[in-house]
Amino acid sequence: MSDTDDPMRRFDVPDYDELPADLRERIDEETDRAGFTPNVFSAMAYRPSHFRAFFAYHDALVEDTELAREEVELLVVAVSGVNDCLYCVVAHGALLRIYADDPRLAEQVATNHRTADIGETHRAMLDFAVKLTERPAEVDDADIERLAEHGFSRRAIWDIGSVVAFFNLSNRLAQLADMRPNEAFYELGR
Repeated sequence: MSDTDDPMRRFDVPDYDELPADLRERIDEETDRAGFTPNVFSAMAYRPSHFRAFFAYHDALVEDTELAREEVELLVVAVSGVNDCLYCVVAHGALLRIYADDPRLAEQVATNHRTADIGETHRAMLDFAVKLTERPAEVDDADIERLAEHGFSRRAIWDIGSVVAFFNLSNRLAQLADMRPNEAFYELGR
């Protein structure tokens, strides 16, 4: 078994058969959808109540949003790159490659979004995401206005901030647990 087959290294991964039925059902849904069980599901099952809250908020962020799924994944990869989160860069990099239909974009955004092959609107969005990640106390009205000038509605700006905040949390949990990306993520969308 390679290191990437271990969902996390610092905490014991719970036995699937001992998980509450609702967690097993959600894990089964994701396994069917992806063709493998993304390690975040096995890792987050360590604390079932946290699993439920985490994925409920995740689902709200990707389902009830004014952002396109590609934009959500752009935000996740940029934030995760800044935070040096291996799991999220690799896993969400795969999703970005798929949703953007671009096999190179994820690495560009994770490394330096300012030089990535994206338009000015998405660059402004990622500039904001990085500022909110690195210097949240410095975010001001001018930052919000800049996003509005690039066509983002107030709700979309809220959604951008929510995705950024959630994935800063997610990155820290992944780093705490030393969560490992599945091998399959490295090849998806290539």
